[in-house]
Amino acid sequence: MAHEIGHHESNTKRIWKVFTILSIVTIVEVILGIIKPEALNAKVAFMKLLNWIFIILTLYKAYLITWAFMHMEGETKGLRRSVVWTGIFLICYLMFILLTEGDYVFEVYKSGYKSWDF
Repeated sequence: MAHEIGHHESNTKRIWKVFTILSIVTIVEVILGIIKPEALNAKVAFMKLLNWIFIILTLYKAYLITWAFMHMEGETKGLRRSVVWTGIFLICYLMFILLTEGDYVFEVYKSGYKSWDF
């Protein structure tokens, strides 16, 4: 048996590794948020490239936190997939609702039914 009953394996090195990676990614996000390089203002799929970078880095951090600190690497493939696919479905649904409602509100204000007073 690889793991005996009552045997506890220290994860201190792993925790520090994940902490270092999360810190580096966060520092990169903060630096990009402060500097806001002009080259990253190009539009890609209706959004600035800088915003896409923030989204991707944030999703990477969420994945790493889930994988390491919620112990998803030790779970079965079915449980991992159910967690991931549920999150993906909810994010896609939220994006659909926000874009649909946002477009409706924009059209209402654009056509003059209401005025932009904020």
